[in-house]
Parts: sequence; structure tokens; C-alpha cells
Amino acid sequence: MPAGLVALALGGFGIGLTEFVIAGLLPQVGRSLAVSEAAAGWLISGYALTVAVGAIAVTAATAGLPRKPVLTGLVVLFVLGNLVSALAPNYPVMMLGRVVAALCHGSFFGIGSLVARRMVAPERASRAVAVMFAGLTVANVLGVPFGALVGERWGWRATFWAITGIGVVAVLAIAALVPEWAGKPEAETGTAGALSAQIRAMRSRQVWLTLTATALSYGGMFGAFSYLAYTFTEVTGFSDTDVAWLLVVYGSGLVAGNLVGGRAADRNRDRALIASLTALTATLAAFGLLAGSPAASVILTFLLGLFGFAPVPGLITRVTDAAHGLPLAASANVSASNVGNALGAWLGGLAISAGLGYTAPLYVGSAIVLAGLLTMLLTAHGAAGQEGQ
Repeated sequence: MPAGLVALALGGFGIGLTEFVIAGLLPQVGRSLAVSEAAAGWLISGYALTVAVGAIAVTAATAGLPRKPVLTGLVVLFVLGNLVSALAPNYPVMMLGRVVAALCHGSFFGIGSLVARRMVAPERASRAVAVMFAGLTVANVLGVPFGALVGERWGWRATFWAITGIGVVAVLAIAALVPEWAGKPEAETGTAGALSAQIRAMRSRQVWLTLTATALSYGGMFGAFSYLAYTFTEVTGFSDTDVAWLLVVYGSGLVAGNLVGGRAADRNRDRALIASLTALTATLAAFGLLAGSPAASVILTFLLGLFGFAPVPGLITRVTDAAHGLPLAASANVSASNVGNALGAWLGGLAISAGLGYTAPLYVGSAIVLAGLLTMLLTAHGAAGQEGQ
């Protein structure tokens, strides 16, 4: 495994911690900064919205620049954002720190996925992307318990100081270990990677169909995940203290799904995507039916993570191939996933508000992923037709 991939995974781990760790710290942060629960919650929502917008805006602003310095600069931005959060004297400054950190998120994973796949043979591209995203999935497993542990022992600011330190190490690792040539693919020389070229590449029907499949697959999974704690406690009968280890089970599924999905996509990408989306649709529907069983819920929680993240490496390499390897499409994929997350959580909340119960987001999620599966089938059929011409 190239050392540069490990450096990128470390950057992904730090960025993932920044995204997930706040969930376990919200009560502390809210009390410390004297804001309501709703206002504290915007430290999560504001981050997600910034990722959705920043992924495309920052990638567009850096179009045509060498990718390694851009990646290094993005992690420096991440360090600054967490430093601001650690020092924040009040809520507006804390929100500023979250926004600054979020600006690097989408572009780092978008541009970094292109650099990662350049470090390996073409037939291992999806696995390389999976290694990079392994940092994000491990952060999902460790983020909330890590933040809660450090915050409980030394205060919530200590958590952000720790993440800042991880970011500094990631900057040094990327600068030392990611090769310059990995940021200079043959298809992109001179000004060919400028914004105008990237916008032209985004006109592809295959790009937009793949982005739609991304948004729907993420939206279905996240719409269910957003209300999973309520399902566990109100339907299955788990206690509040059980939720933390159940989320670790889910996170472990994410880690496994990321690695399995990367390998499967390298063998036959569209077949792997169709299979994983079919399995995710079925898992969500089965979870809704069997949520009253503790044993079934534990198994299905793991499968939700497994099949929920398995499509990610393949979707990223698919959309970048359709856009001729230009980074705007890869970053747009991150934006699409965040748009899907917001849509899924909104629709799941509407179902609960309509009195359909705490299993309703699981059924809603299954329906959303089914739409993503149909989109993927249409996309794969279109790609096969183009190859046959």
C-alpha cells in the first residue's frame, strides 16, 4: 500500500472526527456557550450545509492548480477551523470555526480520491479510494465516544485541541508522503483542468445520473440512521445507554462496507453498485419489519452500515470516470451525498410527525434507496449502450 494513501486516510480521519465528534459534545458546548439545544444543533447542521456548498465552490476556486498543494492547503484550513473552535469565546466564533473546518471537507475527499486512485494501478482504483475513506469510516466509529471521553475528562475544548493536533500530523504526512506526480494525471495538463473544462465535463448524462444515485443512496441510509436511536429505545426496547454501543456496531459495518465495496467495484463496478443498493433496500425494509427484535436489530444495524457504505468507492470512481477525471465531479459527489442526507432526514422526520411511528424512517429510507437503485439500473443501461456503439 503506498504511504501516500495512509497520509490521505489520516487526513480523512481527522476531518471525519470533526464532523462526528460534536454530537457527543453538544450538551457541554451548549452550556459553556450559553445557547439553547436548537442553537447548539446548528453546529452540526451548519457544518453539513457548508460541506454541501463548499465542496463545489472550493474545488471550482482551485481549478487548474496542482492537487498536492491544494490538498495540503485544505488540511491547513481544517487545522485553523478546529483551532478557532478550541479557542472560541462565544457561539458566533464557534460557528465560524465549524464553517472554516467544513470548507475543506468536500474538496479534500473529492480531490483526494483522484490523487488516491493515481497512486495505484487502474484496476485497483476503487480500493485506493476505499483506503482513503477508511479514515472517515473509522472516525465514524470512534468520533462520538472519543469526543465524549476526552470532553468528559478534560472539557470539550480539549477534544478540539486533540483534533487540531491530528490535523497538524496529517499536513506533515501529506506533504512528505503524497507524490507530486499523483496530482498531475495525463488527461489534465496546463489549463486543461481549468473551471471551463470541468463545467463541460459536468454536462455528461452519466455524471448527473450517478450523482442522483449517490444522493438517493445516502439519503435513504441517513434518513433511517438519523432516527435510529428512537427506533432502538421506543420500538426495540433498548435503554439509552445501549445506543452508544449500537452505534459502534453500525460504524463497524461502515468500515467493513467501505473495504468490501472497494474490492467489489474493482471487479465489476456497476454490478457491485446494483447489488449493494439492492441489499440496502432490502435491509431497511427488513429492519422496519423486525425492529421489535433486539437480536435482529443488532444484525440489521451492522448490515445497514455495511450495505450503506459499500457503494461509496464505486460511486466516486464512476462519477470521476464519467467526468474524465476532473475534480469538480468528485467534489460534486460529496455535495450530492450531503443533499441526500438532508433530504432523507427531512422525509424521515415528516413520517414521524405524521404519526407513522419510529419505524417509518426505515421504510421511507428503503423507498428512497429503491429510487436510487432504479436510477443506477438506468445509468448502467445507458453506459452499456454507449459502449456498444
